[in-house]
Amino acid sequence: LTLLRVLVPFEGFKRVIRRWLAALAESWIGVNSVVIGALARIRWDVALPEDVSPANSYVICCNHQSWVDILVLQKIFNRRAPFMRFFIKQQLIWVPFLGLAWWALDFPFMRRYSKQQLVKNPELRGRDLESARVACEKFRDMPVSMMNFMEGTRFTPAKHAKQKSPYRNLLKPRIGGLGQVLYSLNDQLRGMLDVTIVYPGGRPTFWEMATGRIPEIIVRARVVELPTDLLGVNFREDSERREALESWTAGLFAEKDALIDDLLAGRDAAEPPGRAAA
Repeated sequence: LTLLRVLVPFEGFKRVIRRWLAALAESWIGVNSVVIGALARIRWDVALPEDVSPANSYVICCNHQSWVDILVLQKIFNRRAPFMRFFIKQQLIWVPFLGLAWWALDFPFMRRYSKQQLVKNPELRGRDLESARVACEKFRDMPVSMMNFMEGTRFTPAKHAKQKSPYRNLLKPRIGGLGQVLYSLNDQLRGMLDVTIVYPGGRPTFWEMATGRIPEIIVRARVVELPTDLLGVNFREDSERREALESWTAGLFAEKDALIDDLLAGRDAAEPPGRAAA
């Protein structure tokens, strides 16, 4: 299918191929989920909002503890929300097999510049943000879920202590990736899928999932309305809007931190509507 997409010059046919490729990826995720369900014997406690639709575009923001998080997100949102994608560094297109798959599945590639390059060539400043916007143009005629771990890295007690994070269960949020999505997709976004994942048995490894040693996974998700004044903004140049985005995300993280405490303590006062088993 990727070869057809490259060779056939008709844009209408290319759009059909893109839909087929996304459907193949969703089927692959579906098979993964069936295998995990059959072998891992995990108890899933999942609550999703009822108004999520694969016809709408979202930015997905989630706390990050393990590589297992990605499998969890794929499982719970497969065919419930648009196929998930994320920004990828331009150099990774050369990774054997994966680079081609990412390109075929319309993952937006973006070129980033080092501080040394920007010092030597100031005209490059801001070009990576614009390249991200151009890369997202293809999503004007197809819905997308753009995934973003705002903590920027997986949570560990050591990182938490080093950051002196004000949250008990989270690292400090980084707004760069979220700001990129809000700038690039602008008013196409229907909202944010704010996802909280809790592992009552402790942060798992991928191998622990593969060998069925995760007893329980709790997931809570909600749709959060995005402030219209934060859409389409270049947060690198607009310091006032950047502060507004930082304040808004800090509020989200405070709520998420309290929810994690409640879930770990067996309370679920903040449970969103639309409870459904994954």
